[in-house]
Amino acid sequence: MNSLFIFRVLFILLLATAAWFLQPFNLPAPYAAPVGLVCGLAIVFFEIEVRKTTLKRLFGAAFGSILGIIGAYFVSLILARAVPANSATLSFLEILLLLWMGYVGLVVGASKGEMLNLGALGGLFGGEQVSGQSFKILDTSVIIDGRIADIVETGFLDGTLVIPQFVLRELQLVADSADSLKRNRGRRGLDILQKIQKMTQLNVQILEDDFPNVHEVDMKLIELAKVYNCKIVTNDFNLNKVAQLHGVEVLNINELANALKPIVLPGETMRVFILKEGKEYNQGVAYLDDGTMVVVDNAKKMISRTIDISVTSVLQTTAGKMIFGRFDERVHAVHDKSQAHSDRPAPQREQPSSAHPAETRGSGVTAG
Repeated sequence: MNSLFIFRVLFILLLATAAWFLQPFNLPAPYAAPVGLVCGLAIVFFEIEVRKTTLKRLFGAAFGSILGIIGAYFVSLILARAVPANSATLSFLEILLLLWMGYVGLVVGASKGEMLNLGALGGLFGGEQVSGQSFKILDTSVIIDGRIADIVETGFLDGTLVIPQFVLRELQLVADSADSLKRNRGRRGLDILQKIQKMTQLNVQILEDDFPNVHEVDMKLIELAKVYNCKIVTNDFNLNKVAQLHGVEVLNINELANALKPIVLPGETMRVFILKEGKEYNQGVAYLDDGTMVVVDNAKKMISRTIDISVTSVLQTTAGKMIFGRFDERVHAVHDKSQAHSDRPAPQREQPSSAHPAETRGSGVTAG
């Protein structure tokens, strides 16, 4: 980096020195040198910005500029027939068209350049493996959810995150809602977007494409994914199913969260805190730290107690994972913070049931 800095300084000084001796535009040497210095600084600034740009954006910008210049040339041929030749008006219009169409082509080409697949060109770009599949479209629900920022921070997502303009509009409508709950959710989503944009792991791109004939945001997302052949990142169960019916790949962060939950096998022993009564007879319900529901037989009378249970079965659904277990007071321990000997199995405690009524409690459940 130091050598590059020295090279830039030498380049700027060289331009200033050349301007001093050559005196461009018939300027005196004291005025020509600053002109060369400013030109050198502008070139170095342009080089720094170009280094931050991907190869796809460069190709898109170059291609767009060429198309703009060609278009300006053909339009100028038409103007030459309508405007008197060698007039100042014609010269001005030609320059205006050249700058206008060249600029528009440059900006639009650069903004759409990330969608190019350079691997299809072969040759020097044959090794370019990044395709439309490296793009992930975020929907409103996954932005508001917030976990996408943590996933991005871990580095498990690559490519470019695409945020359609119609998603931003929907997010803004939620943030401006009269309902305080919706308003807070919308503002949280905007904060999450700002957090993601500040991360350097991924490129975040706002896409202006819209589908005026499609009114539902979910269908707009599906149509956009079809156009660019990319994936949708969501936690919306219904969008997940509809997208799959349309042949669009979906990354559901709820499914990712379920896949990362601890694996338990029937017969294993685990410790849980019985939080509430279950739906079935003598059933207790507990929750793990990750939110997994644990349904326990014989645990209705152990509410607000921490107990050991044996896992009987595990049910995995698209909505999440449920663990079913059984509490046997003859085998499993009851852990009560108010008792110093809580680690001892319940049946070994010989106190009268009136002194410790919770130790005589037991119930049975079936996994419902």
